[in-house]
Amino acid sequence: MDLSEYILDKTDGVFTLKNKNTTIGFIRFNELGEIEYIFVNPLFRKQGLAKKLLKLVQEKTGKKLTLQEPISPLGAKLLKSIKQWN
Repeated sequence: MDLSEYILDKTDGVFTLKNKNTTIGFIRFNELGEIEYIFVNPLFRKQGLAKKLLKLVQEKTGKKLTLQEPISPLGAKLLKSIKQWN
């Protein structure tokens, strides 16, 4: 997925993906690679954006990614799909 059509704001522990009209998604994480929260706007789901945000965190932290509890059903599905990364 090419992110060139989006704006990526990077602050300490938060990456936010936007276009000129709205927030597409964001991810909050810590330096241990723990994902504290991830969200993708329902209108933009099923496009690989959550995985792209997770990859950005993995590149930034250099750590094995883990999702903090509680994990929603969608979060569990996402976690299962990225198991091969770690």
